[in-house]
Amino acid sequence: MAAPEPLTDAVIVPPWSTGRQVVPLLDPEGQIGERVRGLKAKQVNLYRSLAHTPDLLDAWISWAWALRERCSTPRSLREIMILRTAVVMRSEYEWRQHVTMASAAGVPEDKVRAVTAWQTSDLYDPAERAALMLTDAMLTGNVVDAVHEELSRHFTDSERVELILTAGFYAMVPRVLDACRVPVEEDET
Repeated sequence: MAAPEPLTDAVIVPPWSTGRQVVPLLDPEGQIGERVRGLKAKQVNLYRSLAHTPDLLDAWISWAWALRERCSTPRSLREIMILRTAVVMRSEYEWRQHVTMASAAGVPEDKVRAVTAWQTSDLYDPAERAALMLTDAMLTGNVVDAVHEELSRHFTDSERVELILTAGFYAMVPRVLDACRVPVEEDET
């Protein structure tokens, strides 16, 4: 067996290179196109990636917008959870979209900035800390009894389910964004 060739100065491309094939962006058409335009949503590129499967895009929108608009827990709390997910999952797309949404929901800028190290911040109240604890636990796939006990101190059963579904959905979103290689929209002027 021959000795391996020594490495040269050539650049070795990592397997996670952004140069890999992407799902092309497609403008939604028909009823789903009308629905997307009616939402006046800014996640155009995400929806354009998912437009290859109109029925699934329709289901995605129903699920995402139910989490945004039909929950009893505060939108600001759910936005903090989503921002935490964006940080942990390193999702620039999700971060950019939800920083704006968090601001619109009344999350102060200092709380947005502190979400990267929420465990050591004194900006979050006990209920927010419990929701962030749940978010981190769901991202690692290990929601221990202590997390449920802490959640139950601050939230009803239905509110806990809302938070669990929010954390679960938004744990999936960055993986879909990454797998489809959805580009971040250009800043609007």
